[in-house]
Amino acid sequence: MPENKVSSTTKGIRIEGLHKRYGKGDTAVDALKDVNMEVAAGEVVGLVGPSGSGKSTLLKCLGAVIEPSGGRMTIGDQTIYDKGWKIKDIRALRRDSIGFVFQAPYLIPFLDVTDNIALLPMLAGVANAKSRALAVAMLQALDVAHRAKAMPSQLSGGEQQRVAIARALVNRPPVVLADEPTAPLDSTRALAVIRILGQMARQYETAIIVVTHDEKIIPTFKRIYHIRDGVTYEEAGEGREIG
Repeated sequence: MPENKVSSTTKGIRIEGLHKRYGKGDTAVDALKDVNMEVAAGEVVGLVGPSGSGKSTLLKCLGAVIEPSGGRMTIGDQTIYDKGWKIKDIRALRRDSIGFVFQAPYLIPFLDVTDNIALLPMLAGVANAKSRALAVAMLQALDVAHRAKAMPSQLSGGEQQRVAIARALVNRPPVVLADEPTAPLDSTRALAVIRILGQMARQYETAIIVVTHDEKIIPTFKRIYHIRDGVTYEEAGEGREIG
């Protein structure tokens, strides 16, 4: 019997033999062939690969946006996919257990910063006052509490991305998927975002996967997964300290 949601105590993510096929018969295309990854709680890893390598498809599978064709995905000690979803409520899985950070912040323009962050726990059934308190706590952790009442249009690019990170982490998900989160930023702001992701990963025991082409941040990862033709390869990164 599929379970309704992933327990908030589970940490880390493991992917084994994941594959995704589009179409059938002679027109079938294997976007993912054999993806194997493991990211521990408190760890940030990079995921790199050329266009058409399968990065976008992998991210959609990991984010429960599309269903894989096979393989296994586990968050903590709970299997969420194995020859079908093992979670009954996929929307709740995405809301409560998987945070998303994108290249663009996608903040709601008519809500202030606090409400942009508080909206997610509200949708999960958390009371308004508590949701806003959680949002303020995240803003404080990310050093943007002074912008709590600001509208998104009043923020700098770096501030907007911090708010987007706060929104991704406010429900304390065990996994965060960051898709090109530094692409629009200059070197200083890009490295600041990666430093923040590392701090948040350790503080909240979150496993974070950063999909990137950004040469500025690749040297900061201790581990990197390369994906090519739908297959992953792991290598040790430089793990360069960010000043």
